[in-house]
Amino acid sequence: MNIKIIIFILILLFSALNAKSCYADWHYGYYVTKSHLQYVFKKVKYTSDVSQKALAKTFNYYEHNRYKKHLSRDFIAIADYTKVSTQKRLYIINLHSGKVLQYFVAHGKNSGAKGGRVWRSSNVYGTNMTPYGFFRVGIKEGLTVQNRHEYLPIEGLEWKNRNAKQREILLHTAPYVAWSGRSNGCFAILPQDRWQVFSRLKSALLYSYTGR
Repeated sequence: MNIKIIIFILILLFSALNAKSCYADWHYGYYVTKSHLQYVFKKVKYTSDVSQKALAKTFNYYEHNRYKKHLSRDFIAIADYTKVSTQKRLYIINLHSGKVLQYFVAHGKNSGAKGGRVWRSSNVYGTNMTPYGFFRVGIKEGLTVQNRHEYLPIEGLEWKNRNAKQREILLHTAPYVAWSGRSNGCFAILPQDRWQVFSRLKSALLYSYTGR
């Protein structure tokens, strides 16, 4: 084969690999392609301990609903409540690089034991249980009236979690997360993780996975 052709092919291969490595830089803020979404899914599947069932369902929902639900172009999240609360079970996935960040997240006091996993979930007002299914995280930050927790609102995207707003289900900070305390059903995180989590999850798809 002509040496010039060989050099040209090598240049193309190098360019393709380099484009993959810097994808996050020049695509940040834009929806990724379907093929890149599949690439990120496979990368996370083989490099993370998140439930593969939850991962597959989340990517499938995101692929089919990201435009009409106006979901974040950059991040998705999974609260894997099949894991115990002493583990970092909130997974935030960068849709451009495939990088996964993990944080502690509490469950509802009537959904499982302190330090344990979620065994019961509910959409019903007053149950103090963790809701399940797909949610969209809001963008307007606020403070809860009673405990002055910083929060982002949560919107249920399915019939089975349609009462999230009525139940005042929030993504909020709470110091009790440090000792595996439980919420009234909200997605509670450590106060020191607020900036990292809030800055990534505004408008993002959040899947509350309880094993169902």
